Amino acid sequence: MAALKRVSIGFRGGQVLAIRVDEETLTSLYGALGGGGWHELRHEEGAARVSLDQVVYVQVDSAEPRVGFGA
Repeated sequence: MAALKRVSIGFRGGQVLAIRVDEETLTSLYGALGGGGWHELRHEEGAARVSLDQVVYVQVDSAEPRVGFGA
């Protein structure tokens, strides 16, 4: 896999799936959002299938390096 991004996908009911994916997988997810059915995400630990009807948000962490406890 190419450079990985940390992504958190929030679902109805409060569950969150935190994974690291490449840019191609993230772009594919963005394209599928708003549709229905299932979408497969390949990530660094394998694969996950998510119900697009249940996704309420997608958060992508910035690639900026952080030092310390932040401000």
